[in-house]
Amino acid sequence: MVALVRACHPGPTIAVTTIAVLLGVSVGSERSLLLVVGATVLVGQLSIGWSNDWLDVARDTASGRTDKPAASGQLSVGALRSAAVGAGLAAVPLSLIPGWNGAWHLVLVGSGWAYNLGVKGTLWSPLPYVIGFGALPVYVVRVSGSSVPWWMVVAGALLGTAVHFANAAPDVEQDRAAGVWGVPQRIGEPRSVLVALAALGAAGVILLGQLSASGVVWVMAVLGVLVPLIAGSGLVTMNRTGRSVFLLVLLASVVDVALLLVAT
Repeated sequence: MVALVRACHPGPTIAVTTIAVLLGVSVGSERSLLLVVGATVLVGQLSIGWSNDWLDVARDTASGRTDKPAASGQLSVGALRSAAVGAGLAAVPLSLIPGWNGAWHLVLVGSGWAYNLGVKGTLWSPLPYVIGFGALPVYVVRVSGSSVPWWMVVAGALLGTAVHFANAAPDVEQDRAAGVWGVPQRIGEPRSVLVALAALGAAGVILLGQLSASGVVWVMAVLGVLVPLIAGSGLVTMNRTGRSVFLLVLLASVVDVALLLVAT
C-alpha cells in the first residue's frame, strides 16, 4: 500500500485536490458538493499519477530510478496498471454526479493521460497542462452553478504552463538520455525555469487586476508576484538553477494560487 501511495505522485495529487476544494469554498459550493469535488479530483489525480509511473516503468527501470516503486521492484506493474485504469474509470461517474458540467473534469483527466501516453515527448508537451489546468476552475465553478470568468481560465492555463516547465526542468538531462524530447528538454533547464517564472508572472498580473484591495494589502500582493519573478530570473542569468530557484518558483505558485482564491 505504501508503494502504491508513493507511485501516485502524492505531492501534486494532494496539491491539485486541495486547490480544487478551496476554489469550491471560494465560490460558495455547498459542503456536499465540496465532498464530491474533492473525491472526484482526488481519484482523477490518482489515475494520472499512477498511469505516469505505469507507462514510464520501462524507461524508469533502464534509468535506475530507485524512487519509482514499480521500477525498483517494490510494486508490480500489473497492480500499478490496474490501479491507474480503475481510478481512471471511476473518475467518469464521479465527475458526472453534479451533472454534465462535470465533464470538464474529464477534460483534465484526459489531458493528463494524453501527456503520459506520449505527448510529453513532443513539441505539444505543454498543451495537456494548459488544457487541464484551464479546465479545472471551469469544472469547479460550473458545477457550483456559477459562470466562469475568462481570467480564471487564463490564469489556470498559465499556472499549468508553469507547472509543466518547472516540473520538467530538473530532469531535463535524464529525460534526454531516455529519449523524451518535449519542449523543456529541447530548450534546456535554465530556459524552462524562465518560462515557468514568466508564466507565473503573467498569471499574477492577471489576478492582481481582479483583486479588490488597496493600500498595504495591494503592495504586499504586488511584491508577492514580482519578488520571486525578479529574484528567480536573476539567479538563472547567473547560471544558478538549484534549490533556491525552485523554492522561488514554488513561492510564486503559492502566491498566484492565493490570489486566485481571493479574487474569486
